[in-house]
This record gives sequence, C-alpha cells and structure tokens, in this order.
Amino acid sequence: MNPVATMVRALGGGGLPRTYWVLWVGTFVNRLGAFVAPFLALYLTRERGFSVEQAGLVVSLNGAGAVLAAPLGGMLADRVGRRITLAGGLWAGSGAMLLTGYSDTLPRIAVAAFLLGLMGELYRPAVAAAVADVVPPRDRARAYGLLFWVINLGFAIALPLAGLLATLGYRLLFIADAVTTFLYGCCVWVLVPETKPAAEPGRVARSTLGDLLTPFRDGVYLAFCLPIFVLALLFFQNHMSLPVTLAAQGLSPTAYGLVLSVNGVLIVALQPFITRVTGRLRRSTSLALAGVLTGVGFGLHALPASVPWAMLAVAVWTLGEIVQSPVAPSVVADLAPGELRGSYQGVYHMMWGLASSAAPALGGAVLGRYGSPSLWVGCMALGIAAGGWHLAIAGTRRRRVEALRLERPEMSASLD
Repeated sequence: MNPVATMVRALGGGGLPRTYWVLWVGTFVNRLGAFVAPFLALYLTRERGFSVEQAGLVVSLNGAGAVLAAPLGGMLADRVGRRITLAGGLWAGSGAMLLTGYSDTLPRIAVAAFLLGLMGELYRPAVAAAVADVVPPRDRARAYGLLFWVINLGFAIALPLAGLLATLGYRLLFIADAVTTFLYGCCVWVLVPETKPAAEPGRVARSTLGDLLTPFRDGVYLAFCLPIFVLALLFFQNHMSLPVTLAAQGLSPTAYGLVLSVNGVLIVALQPFITRVTGRLRRSTSLALAGVLTGVGFGLHALPASVPWAMLAVAVWTLGEIVQSPVAPSVVADLAPGELRGSYQGVYHMMWGLASSAAPALGGAVLGRYGSPSLWVGCMALGIAAGGWHLAIAGTRRRRVEALRLERPEMSASLD
C-alpha cells in the first residue's frame, strides 16, 4: 500500500484534487523555510545593533506592508489570475527577503522590510481563492483545515532549524527563507493551472476600485468579519502581552517556550480530527464555540500561573483556534461571488494583518495602565462576546447563503 496515500487518508485528505495537494506541499516547503519572521527583531537588535525603538519601527513597517498586501493580493488574484499572483508574489517576496538581508542602513532596511511585508504576503489570498476554486464546496472546510495544519507543522519544524542557522549567521536565515519561497513559486508556475472561474457571458466589466471596495459594502460579510477581527486581537496577545505577563508571574524564558509549544503540538496532533467533528455542526455553532474557547483560554491567564496552569490556558485557546481555522475561510468562500473570491479572501486576511499590528499596542496599553488581570478578563469578555455575535448574525447569513444557493446550486451544503 502506498504510504503517502495511507497518510493522506489518515489525515482526512482523501478525495481532494491534485492541484490542492500541489498547493499543500508547496505551502509546507515554504513554511519549512519560514526563518525570518520569528527572528527579525533579534536580527535587528543583536546583529545590526539597532535600538528597541528602531527595531519596533521596522517590524511595524513590515506589518503595515502585510496589511496592504491582503486586499491588493486578493484584487490581483481576481483581475490577473490566481497562478500569476501566486508565483509572482512568491518570487517578489523572495527578492524582498534578500533585499532585507543585504541592506545595511536603517532607512534601507525599513524600506526593504515594508516591501517584504507587501510582496511576501500577496500570495495568501490567492491560495485561499484557488482552494475555493478547485475543492468541491462540501470539502472546503476540510481542505482549509489541512492547509492550516501543514502551515503549523512546517513552522514547528522551521523554528529549531532557524535557531541553528542563526548561530552560523543571521544572513543565512534570509537566504534560506528566500530559497524556499522561490521554490514554492516555481512549484506553482510549473504544476498549478489557472483556477480562476471563467467570466460569465455578458457580464459588465468592473472597475479595479469597485473590486477592492465590494467586500466593504457587503453588510453580511462585514458582520462576519467583525468577530474574526476581535478573536485575532486575542490570538496576537501571545506575541507581547502573554510573555510579559508570564515573566512577571515568575516563569523563565525556557518555561515560556515550553508553555507556548502546547499551541503547535495540539494543532499538529488534533487539527485533522477536530475538523471532522466540526464538520457535523452548524458553522455558526462552531464559530461561537471557537469564540468562547478562545476567550476562556486567554481569561485563564488572569490567574497566578504555574507552568501546568499556563499550559492548560494555552491548550484551551488553541482549541478555539483549531475550531475556527477551517470554518471561517469556508464561510468567506460561500459569501464571495465567484469572480471576487480573491478580494473577499483578501479582506479576511486583512483582518488578521490589522490585528497583528494593533494587538501588541492595545494589549501593552491595557497591561501598563490597568494591570494583567484586567487585560485577560477583558480578553475573556471579548471572546465570549464574539461567540455570541456569531450566533446573533447566523440567521441573516443563513438567509443570504440560502438565497445564493438558488443562484449557485454548486455552493456548499454546510449549514450556518
């Protein structure tokens, strides 16, 4: 028996099309080389000798580029096609990676980091749109779940490799990351056909600005994006507020690394199986459950932490992340018109980009002014409120989806 086929079936990936698996493998290769992001701040402060404030500026510019990349990448995926946006974005990102690694002054590094965020993230909405193009609607949640799973698997392997490379020289991180990104682009160009749906005969030509703005004019879609943004704000608290809190509670950096490793371990171990369970629930129920688990998990950090307690808290909010990750993109794919899948996925990814930029500042402000318990209890309240919001808007979205099914019978049969 083919061991690869056996593994695919065990992960719940049987029946998905070849093009999806090309994207899946390419994503894994790319994430295996995801060396720069987790070490960028250390590179700037230790290798380049920049102050914390200067490093913060560079990282913020990188995040700003990523925020702009989401709607731009989505629009390009709809306008020029998934394949060229994917390959071109990955190749441009590879070049920006090398430019960042070989820049030697603060202004040059700042510009390069912005371009890295902009060019390096263009491909994400195109991947999400391509998955919606080639995967049958009934299997989309499963497909997005497996993609989320392999992203985390690759990143978990990349972290220790990056640490090893960093001891040999930080520039190697940029070179290796650029190589894997470039290879993913080549993989797409050679093996992935254009998946963008053909334009309907007689359809009036649309403006580029109209494509960019259409998702923002869709009230049902924006109502869905609001709790997604709120939960993203919570997830990104683990980048600054959580390590600061756990350090103040007496946990060492080694203990913090052990605590946070629970996130990756649980995602790799449980994602394929939990996706099967959530596939039997209404999507609004799954999203509400994700909100509650995320809120309660971060709320547990309000209590004095031992390592086991902190690990339990991380485990609870990780379950929320696992539940949400396959369901939310499948909702986006259903709400988006076929010709605007990239634009809708771009706005969805922009919510995460905005949250990654805003969360450290908001969390730090609350932590500094009101203290740790207030921050984490506030996170719990926001998570539970987001879960309740998902249930409150479920009826409106259900009616919208049912109306769309009359126009597009091929749509997902998933219940909202």
